Amino acid sequence: MDARPLKIGILGLGNMGKNHLRILSLLRSVDIQYVYDTNPECLRAMAAQYGVLAVDEVPLDFGGVEALFVLTPTSTHMEYVERAMGTVPYIFVEKPLTGHVDDTRTIVERIRAGGTFVQVGFIERFNPAVQVLKSLNCDEHGIINIDFTRTSKMSSRISDVGVVTDLMIHDIDLAIYLNGPVETIVAHGAASNGFVDFASAMLVHSTGALSRLLASRITEKKRRLIEVTCMDKFVSCDLLRKEVFINMQSVSSKRKTNYVVASAEETVLVSQQEALLNEITSFIAACNENDFTGVPTANDDLTVMEIADEIQQQIMRGQ
Repeated sequence: MDARPLKIGILGLGNMGKNHLRILSLLRSVDIQYVYDTNPECLRAMAAQYGVLAVDEVPLDFGGVEALFVLTPTSTHMEYVERAMGTVPYIFVEKPLTGHVDDTRTIVERIRAGGTFVQVGFIERFNPAVQVLKSLNCDEHGIINIDFTRTSKMSSRISDVGVVTDLMIHDIDLAIYLNGPVETIVAHGAASNGFVDFASAMLVHSTGALSRLLASRITEKKRRLIEVTCMDKFVSCDLLRKEVFINMQSVSSKRKTNYVVASAEETVLVSQQEALLNEITSFIAACNENDFTGVPTANDDLTVMEIADEIQQQIMRGQ
């Protein structure tokens, strides 16, 4: 027998909010109690399109929902999460949890004390290409280095955070997810109007492996790449195309030959399923089963934000 649908509320109908609503409206595992946005025209239009209740104000007790989706601007996350704690048992909040590491520390301490579960929207963990990459167990083959590249042109819809907090935090999370805890950070970059627009960082992990991260929002070409160098193979991953290629060493470097052997490339089949669908269904399953293993939590967000803060500070000191 199927579980009773989870009663949910949705706050925020911007770009990400609309996409969440699109997917949530198709799932029988949830019952959308209401949607809210500060833009009344957008609110009415989206509510009418998906046949859900629009509310002009966030209900005082959040309408008795079991799970809340906080998809509003970053600057409002802390207010809504703090209000919901103790009333709503499960909260999904778009990344980052807050825009400042000190605020993140404060709210994470309260989350730990209050017992509310909070999942943070590090959506790239749910990209089918990343899931395939994780399943390859590259760490068992001696990871030397992972390169992460994430570039875009400036977006008018993101105005309250820099490129490290907007884009690079996805790859900081993935670097830890794939390479383990971080011990050393070295960063360089460029900033304008008080915000970092271009960032390059090297992370040294406790395993001795490296992660090199590049994020830019002043680059016209949109790229989302991960390249893993192991002792015996090289794995390239395109997150936009959802493609994974493996280049294996055909001849051991220890073997002496008088000829050159090209590496053998293998193409790995990757599901084209939408990452956001994977992310949302993982959150719903975690709520229903009360098991949050493997999903990005508020604690994970704090770890990422502390690293992001150090990267930003190093870049700003260099300006």
